[in-house]
Amino acid sequence: MSKRVDESRRDFGMLLRFPKGFRKRATFGGTLCRAGSLELRLAETKKEIRKAQRLRYKVFYEEGGATPDRTAALIRRDVCAYDRVCDHLLVVDHAALNRFGRARPKVVGAYRLLRQEVAEKKFGFYSAGEYDLAPLLARHKGKRFLELGRSCVLAPYRGKRVLELLWRGIGLYIEQHKIDAMFGCASFEGVDPTTHARSLSFLAHHAPSRPDWRVRALDARHVPMATVPREEIDARRTLVELPPLVKGYLRCGATFGDGAVVDAQFGTTDVFVVMPVADIDARVFGRFGSGKQATEVAA
Repeated sequence: MSKRVDESRRDFGMLLRFPKGFRKRATFGGTLCRAGSLELRLAETKKEIRKAQRLRYKVFYEEGGATPDRTAALIRRDVCAYDRVCDHLLVVDHAALNRFGRARPKVVGAYRLLRQEVAEKKFGFYSAGEYDLAPLLARHKGKRFLELGRSCVLAPYRGKRVLELLWRGIGLYIEQHKIDAMFGCASFEGVDPTTHARSLSFLAHHAPSRPDWRVRALDARHVPMATVPREEIDARRTLVELPPLVKGYLRCGATFGDGAVVDAQFGTTDVFVVMPVADIDARVFGRFGSGKQATEVAA
């Protein structure tokens, strides 16, 4: 989901530090499940979170179009103030080899999770920098929201297996914390929305959020999505062209907000995704959720 962060007014020394005594952020953590050499876990230490930050730097900055600031380029980590208050879902490959050909566990996939009660006590929700969340939260007082963000998978692992593991972890997490709805931003590569006109229009025509769940981009950043008439869109072809994460959300029953947002720092065009847990396709959710915290997954 969206990777934008405004750190211009924050001291980077603060961003690099974790709370004193930091070890474990969630009420359950460690290994959640395994699939062959792949382990799904919640980060429990600063070291594990730093590994996720290094993965994000490689994916967002080295492979993608993000522009690092001086500090990020120096330490080669995607550092964000929110990392100190979020939970971090990781996929670790225990069969990965280092440059000397020796086995060394490597973080190959990551997701950042921010619960509403934590957001309200700390910095608020990350995606509020792009979308007006206040009406959504006001319409659903009493519901527990979870923001998904900073999702990334290392290039050689971008198949179905790692993404399914990450989603299994999200399923376990929402069960553990009794989450009612998830939201966040998903990204298209590039800062020219016209290059994604058909895809954005497809989402606007075929998967808009219902009025009670709809979120609008901030006026100063709002980019219209429905620029191509519905009848001119080849739905089958457009589905194939969508980013894998957006397709994954669609399969789960996700819907999309009003307006895209250009993220110049990360070189992306973002869309808002919302998924009430009650609306998630039971066939899909059943593959990810589980009443057990440690489960074997078929390889």
